[in-house]
Amino acid sequence: MTSELVYGRRPVRELLRGPREVVELWATERALRAEPWLREAGVRLQRKPERELTAEAGTADHQGVLARADPYRYADAYELASGPAPLLAVLDSVTDPRNLGAVIRSAEGAGASGVVLPAHNTARVTPAVCRASAGAVEHLPVAVVKNLARYLGEVKSQHLWLWAAEGGAEKTMWQADLSGGVAFVFGAEGKGLRPLVRRTCDDSVAIPLAGRVESLNVSVAAALLLYEA
Repeated sequence: MTSELVYGRRPVRELLRGPREVVELWATERALRAEPWLREAGVRLQRKPERELTAEAGTADHQGVLARADPYRYADAYELASGPAPLLAVLDSVTDPRNLGAVIRSAEGAGASGVVLPAHNTARVTPAVCRASAGAVEHLPVAVVKNLARYLGEVKSQHLWLWAAEGGAEKTMWQADLSGGVAFVFGAEGKGLRPLVRRTCDDSVAIPLAGRVESLNVSVAAALLLYEA
């Protein structure tokens, strides 16, 4: 079976705590001195110089720790929406892996049911996303759907309300009724939601801004709305 790479101290530690099987672990001497848990991981551990980890990871942002594990398994998007009171973050055309990772980290911390992504023109779970999520991706379901607008139209109901996150919405997050099942739908920065995805949503909600900037980073917006719900 093909293995996938995960790098960074916290991402690898969370990988070891998660459901994926870890098949190999690399660490520098410096990382081994700083992180005693590496010796207790129960996985074949190899000491490697910094340059070898950088070459393997394709980046110097590995903090001296690298692992190979079973491929990430995406969740079923319909199952995520079928719970008694689901809380979902739905991303439309968010292509920056750092933004996706940060959204996943916030969603996991807020106790969300999961994150839903379209199949095309979006970031997917990669080593960079694992790193940006600080390992939260190992504990939060992420699902991919072929047609995002169709999926949203099929799952929305009186038990799951779809809120488009928009700066110009009439209702702020303090005025909107965010009780019960909620899915927040976020668009790409600058472009916003695609028209069909926006029309599928039940309503829109805004985060009030007191400064001069017109919008927030999508990961910050997701964190605020998910915690408010």
